Amino acid sequence: MPTPLILGSSSRYRATALRTLGLEFQQLSPDVDESPRKGEQPDALALRLAQDKARYLAQRHPGAVVIGSDQVGSCEQRLLTKPGTQANAIRSLQQCSGQLATFYTALALARSAPDGKIEITGDISVTELKFRTLDAEQIAFYVKQDMPIDTAGAFKVEGLGISLFDSVRAEDPSALIGLPLIALTTRLKDFGIDPLTARKGP
Repeated sequence: MPTPLILGSSSRYRATALRTLGLEFQQLSPDVDESPRKGEQPDALALRLAQDKARYLAQRHPGAVVIGSDQVGSCEQRLLTKPGTQANAIRSLQQCSGQLATFYTALALARSAPDGKIEITGDISVTELKFRTLDAEQIAFYVKQDMPIDTAGAFKVEGLGISLFDSVRAEDPSALIGLPLIALTTRLKDFGIDPLTARKGP
C-alpha cells in the first residue's frame, strides 16, 4: 500500500508544483501561528514555520509523510510578506526597486511513528533576486496585470513578474514558486517515495 502523502499548505501554487511530480497527495492546511519571533532571522523563521506545519499534521495523521514549506523574503533588512492588497503590493515593489532581495524557501518532511515519535527533516533553498529600477507606472501596471497580493514579495516569477528582475540566482529554480522540488525529491526518497518509480500514468 502506498505511503500516504500530505501537502501541509493551503497554497495553490505549491499544490500545482507538487502535481508536476505525478504523485497522489492530500492537501491540508495546518493551524500554525506564522508570526515571527522577536529578532528571528528570515531563514530561521522560514525553517521553523515549515517544520511546525509538517509536525502539526504528522501528529494528526500517523504514518503519513507530511510536506511542510514556508518562504520568507528580505529586502533592505525588511521582511517581505504577502501584501494582501494592491496598495501594499505597490508599496513593497517601490521599496524593492533597484535593490537586491533574498528569498529563503524552507522544506520540512515529517512522519509520526506508532510510538508517537516524529521523524522530521529541514532544508533551505536560497534565491537572490536583483530588482530592476522600476517607475511608478511600471509597478502599477504589473500589479494590475498579475494581482500578486497572495505571494511573498508581491510578484509571481512564473508570470509577468519575471520582467521585474535584472537577474535571479537560485540553487533550485522551483524554490521561488514556494516548493523546492529538487530538495523535495531527494527527501522523499529518504521516506521511501521515489517520484521516478511511484508516479502514475505511462
